[in-house]
Amino acid sequence: MTTDRWARWLLARRDGGDATLRARHATDLAWFRDGVLDRADLKPDDVLLDVGCGTGLIGFGALDRLGPDGRVIFSDVSPDLLDQCRRTADGDERCRFVRAPAEDLAGVADASVDVVTTRSVLIYSDRKATAFAEFFRVLRPGGRLSLFEPINRFALRHRPDDLFGWAGTPVDDLVAKVSDVYRDRTEAVERPMVDFDERDLMAWAEASGFEAIELDYRARLDAPAEPISDWEALKRTAPNPLAPTYGEAIAAALTDDERERLDACMTALAAAGTPTRRTTATAFLRARRPDRNR
Repeated sequence: MTTDRWARWLLARRDGGDATLRARHATDLAWFRDGVLDRADLKPDDVLLDVGCGTGLIGFGALDRLGPDGRVIFSDVSPDLLDQCRRTADGDERCRFVRAPAEDLAGVADASVDVVTTRSVLIYSDRKATAFAEFFRVLRPGGRLSLFEPINRFALRHRPDDLFGWAGTPVDDLVAKVSDVYRDRTEAVERPMVDFDERDLMAWAEASGFEAIELDYRARLDAPAEPISDWEALKRTAPNPLAPTYGEAIAAALTDDERERLDACMTALAAAGTPTRRTTATAFLRARRPDRNR
């Protein structure tokens, strides 16, 4: 049984146990994985450190691209997730596991890896500049950094109360109440998720000593998105490991009668296949530690 919030979210609360949501996430995750690994410029015998490895999305994707002499170090703060990765590795000698936060990779020696990857990890750190310095420290001269981060400040600035992607509904007043409770409960813990943007990522990389820094940024404002297929399943999900599920926020915000009205409307919208709209921003960044002789 998993005990920490990171494992609970990745293994259950992210998709609420719903197969349709899990399949949608799998498509997005494959895009994130390939975007990070494509930018990592992997060589067959590279040693890759995946910081915040989670269930191993990036690390096991890298193993598929590396040769028999390549190795992957799986690093995470969650012992449950590291155990999950160990089970998936099933004794593969190319794998090593280190429990460590991004800001203190003490279990990884100076200049010992060829590539550092990370996906949606800095967003939870309140010491992002320190994490970049650690990435630089563990890389060999000429080593590469490749990372992905959502830029949540963008959505907060443009659509701060957009929880479900539906607007102009008969229950907008109830959604606003839920949004108020959600914001009150998560503002403090989610502050690291909105205290930076893509320009900060570049600045931290440069300040740490990286060169050849490239950033690919994508933003969408009220872009058409897939409809919600199952309202009850969505209520069992949480948008991130630090947040309550939508159902928990609804229970705290609304009376029984209000919850019934919200459920009836949202269930009908889902059954009708009503399209949603999404406001998001994302950034891929890659950079290189300078060669020793340059």
